[in-house]
Amino acid sequence: MPRLMPVIATLLAATPALSDTFEEVKVAAGETLYEAECERCHAVDADDASYGPPLENILYRAAGSYEGYDYSIALEASGIVWTPAALRAWMEDNAGFMPGTKMRHVGIEDRTVQDFILAYLTSISAQDNKAISE
Repeated sequence: MPRLMPVIATLLAATPALSDTFEEVKVAAGETLYEAECERCHAVDADDASYGPPLENILYRAAGSYEGYDYSIALEASGIVWTPAALRAWMEDNAGFMPGTKMRHVGIEDRTVQDFILAYLTSISAQDNKAISE
C-alpha cells in the first residue's frame, strides 16, 4: 500500500470529486474501525458515558486536558498535544509512547488502519484546536 499512496495522491489531485469520495470512504472506514477498536472505552460525544475521555475534538488538544477526566499523572504532565503524529504513536504503542499511562490497549500497528481512524477523528474534530496549541 505505501508504494500506491503517491499514485493515489496524484489521481486524487487531478480529480477533486474522486478525492472527496475517497475521503468519505476513509472516514466511513475509520468510523467502523473506531467502533471496533476504540468505542468500547471512548465515546465520541461528551454527553455519552464512557470509561475513557471522549475523543470528539481530540486533534490538537493538549493531552490530559479533558475537563473532569482523572488522567494519569504521566499524561497530565506530558506536555503532549494530540497531533496526527502523536495520535498515530499512541495508537501503535501507547504504553511505550507514554510510560505511566493508565490506559490498557492493544496496539494498532497497521498504518492504513491508523490512517482511517485518523480520518474519522479529524471528521469529528469540529473546532480548530491547532491555533490553541501553537
